[in-house]
Parts: sequence; structure tokens; C-alpha cells
Amino acid sequence: MRRSIAAALTALAGLVVLVDLAIANPALGGLAAWLNRLLVLLAAGAGVAGALMLVVRHVGRLARREDQLGSVAVLMGLGLVLLPGLAPGSTGADGPAVRWVVAALLAPLVAAVLALLFPLLLVAASRGLRIRARETAVMLAAAAAVLIMLLPIGGQAGAWLASAAAWVRDVPIAAVFRGLLIGVAATGALTAARILLGSDASHD
Repeated sequence: MRRSIAAALTALAGLVVLVDLAIANPALGGLAAWLNRLLVLLAAGAGVAGALMLVVRHVGRLARREDQLGSVAVLMGLGLVLLPGLAPGSTGADGPAVRWVVAALLAPLVAAVLALLFPLLLVAASRGLRIRARETAVMLAAAAAVLIMLLPIGGQAGAWLASAAAWVRDVPIAAVFRGLLIGVAATGALTAARILLGSDASHD
């Protein structure tokens, strides 16, 4: 019974937000805005709870002397990110300390992670050519074509390549990303509905 009530409330809230996107109605817009604010509050609460559980987990690992180096790194990173934003007098994301943490710590870490993609892509391409040569060759040819279009070439050829790259980005690549987002959203909605309705329970 409780699961059915939760599923009905979730479905009703989702329908209100979806209908508000299709129909211009002040009353419906106000209700959808209130639901969106409630969703933001719930997400914030879930984020705080997740951070607290992360701290408790790694503090417990330190107490049990398990993976001390990893736990210390996680706790120090969490503190370096949270303390500048929570310090007295801080203006939040626009504060100088927060901006310094993002520019000096987070941005280099993100750049390092993205730099690791290049050798990983080379390894994946070599393995793909051995397993499925035709499909991998098509993918590599498309990637090479996009890279050529993005080369900083001047003159008429550079202008033509820039316009072609903009078209590829705005039409086929954007269409692929929209399809992926729609598929992920539909799959997530179906999975959530199955969990709320209890239809994913295993039956012996």
C-alpha cells in the first residue's frame, strides 16, 4: 500500500511537470515551480546525507586502519572543497577562496582525467580494429574528420572547415546526444516505476 501511494505521488508530480512544459497555465506553472523547488530541496538533502555517509565510512576505515591513504585523500579533498564555501563571510560559489579551489585544484584534476582519455582511446581503437574492424574503422574515420574540421586553418579553407564543424556539431552530433538523453530518461523513468510498483522483485 505504501509503495502504491509513493508511486502514485511520483507519477502525479512527473505528469504535472510534463504538462506544464506543454501547456501555458499560470496555476499549473506555479504548482510545477513549487514541485521543482521541492525536488531541489530533496536533492540537496540527499547530497548532504551522501556526504555525511562518505565521511562516516572513511572515518570508520581510518579507525580500522583500512586503506588509510585513500581515506585521508578523500577526507582532505572533501574538506578543501567544503570549507571555503562554508567559512564565515563566504559568498558561496562566487567567493575568492571557492574560485581558487576550483582553478587550482579541481580544474587541473579534471584536465588530468581528460588527458587520460587519449591513450585509453588509442588502446580501445586498437582492440576494436582486431575485434570489429569495419565498425571501428567507420568510427575512427568520423572522429578523424571532426578533428580535421577543428584544425586552426586560416583563409577560405579554414572558414569552410569551421562552418562544416559547426554544422556537424549542431545537427548530427546534437541529434545523437538528444537521442541518448531521451533514451536515458525513458530507461530511468521505467526503472523507477518498476521499483516503486514492486514489479522488479525476484520471484522464486
